[in-house]
Amino acid sequence: TSVTSAKIQVNGVHLHYQQTGEGSHAVLLLPGMLGSGQTDFGPQLKSMNKQLFTVVAWDPRGYGKSIPPSRDFPPDFFERDAKDAVDLMQALKFKKFSLLGWSDGGITALIAAAKYPNLIHKLVVWGANASVTEEDVRIYNGIRDVSKWSEKVKKPLEELYGHKYFAETCEAWVDGISRFANNSDGNICQQLLPDIKCPTFIIHGEKDPLVPQAHAEYIHKHIKGSRLLLMPEGKHNLHLRFAEDFNREVENFLR
Repeated sequence: TSVTSAKIQVNGVHLHYQQTGEGSHAVLLLPGMLGSGQTDFGPQLKSMNKQLFTVVAWDPRGYGKSIPPSRDFPPDFFERDAKDAVDLMQALKFKKFSLLGWSDGGITALIAAAKYPNLIHKLVVWGANASVTEEDVRIYNGIRDVSKWSEKVKKPLEELYGHKYFAETCEAWVDGISRFANNSDGNICQQLLPDIKCPTFIIHGEKDPLVPQAHAEYIHKHIKGSRLLLMPEGKHNLHLRFAEDFNREVENFLR
């Protein structure tokens, strides 16, 4: 089945998304910082079961092909993304759907699942965190300067955005997410976790250099009945690096 690519107006912006499959179970893929469906979910768009699932990968506002507007990071940017994501799926006429969120997209998915419980069927998050610690801020500052990134990670994003937008948006993201460290307990969405009622699967790479394992354990502990899978060799991009294992685990959970 081919992957279609289109834009739809949602909350005053034109959001870009890719869609594939004709299964009755709709699934939304939520990308990470600076991410898009194209850069973040190639193996999922290609290989997830097209008979069981209808897979949608979106570009949040200011990312990927959902520009304009330019990306910004007001204090409620995760809530804004969560509303955009849910409203996009409703605009596409999906009554109920599951969320697969990576990194920032995982945070967005946690918020969406808590705030729109009647719409979310199941939830999978990996590389996500519900709070920002001083250690996290140190890690974020370590990736502030994109010229220090590995060529492999940098290249697709430079091709997508051009160097200037990529570099400036990354700096703005570091400043935006670091602000949460000033909240009590560094809170992003800790208080919402008990409101998540749908079946939830948390995956974490034990070698993730960006998100310490304690974050995955905290989310698991505070979402009742959730499942936690640790991948010993997994890093932050475990769904790309170990796509076959990841897709199999996730499809089994979603069935």
